[in-house]
Amino acid sequence: MAREIAEQPAALARTLQSLRPQRAALNRLAGDTRAVLFVARGSSDNAAVYGRYLLEVHAGRPSGLAAPSVATHYAAELDLSGVLVVSVSQSGETQEIVETQAWAATRGARTVAVTNDGSSSLANAADLALVTEAGTEVAVPATKSYTAQLAAMAILAGGLSARTDALDADLDRVPDEVERLITARAGVDAAATQLAATNEALVSGRGLTFGTALEAALKLEETCLRPVRGLSYADLRHGPIAVVDADHVALLVTAADGPMVPGMTELAHDLRRRGAAGVVGIGGDAGFGSAVDVAVPGPELSEPIAPLALIVPAQLMVETLARKLGLDPDEPRGLSKVTQTDPSE
Repeated sequence: MAREIAEQPAALARTLQSLRPQRAALNRLAGDTRAVLFVARGSSDNAAVYGRYLLEVHAGRPSGLAAPSVATHYAAELDLSGVLVVSVSQSGETQEIVETQAWAATRGARTVAVTNDGSSSLANAADLALVTEAGTEVAVPATKSYTAQLAAMAILAGGLSARTDALDADLDRVPDEVERLITARAGVDAAATQLAATNEALVSGRGLTFGTALEAALKLEETCLRPVRGLSYADLRHGPIAVVDADHVALLVTAADGPMVPGMTELAHDLRRRGAAGVVGIGGDAGFGSAVDVAVPGPELSEPIAPLALIVPAQLMVETLARKLGLDPDEPRGLSKVTQTDPSE
């Protein structure tokens, strides 16, 4: 896992270089489509959450997350004409995702596959495949394949938007920012120590960084065997925040700018007032950093592109925490690299 985290700058550079020429084809395929639906599971689903926010905020395209069981178990007869369906799978072989893409095509959708294997079933069946260049990923927890998927989401947004140049400047800086974060490891060990002190944790973010919060929570669960809730801070305030006490550590993630920073900063203050055992913050501005107990610097990237690098300190933190707990971060208990949703598959 540590080696593959370190490979991310090169993987991101390769992926961005490879996929940028696809933006024109994406624009032609999307054409006059009225909406975008993402189909994914696991880490790929968290990448899709980022894609959904980015398409709506940057490209002005109504987007949402599809429920694969609507296709695979209910075989619903939906009219998907005028819909672009984007299926996301690292392996391209998760049967549920392959079947859902095929179903969507029969219902009139145009299809895009995002996968790390250009010869996979998902890529071969799609109208257009965005093949990431992460290279073979050996560790079970997705790291470089996940950030490469985020890069594909940024390319997708550029292809479906008239404001491509608005993303390019920061995209060019992503590999170097990821390299800087990996080399510095600022705050990572202190954050892992804080999280090791208790079994109770929650993770929160909002908007364009919400997918990052969900991915950080998933990594803590699958790699460190911690029961973790990943919540939007809006949902957290609508009731679950009542459980926060001296046994809880909160992990908050936010970009360095954008409309969510003030709310995340106030949430950090609130959690400390409620007596949380600790508040760890990844990213944010100076005010956010002073509001948390352990500040882990994030990337110097604008909010729309920050998620491509913002997850990296969380990956480092999780790998460190797993080893502190005597666990093998490369092969979490009971998991495999390609997951089939239903036991019969």
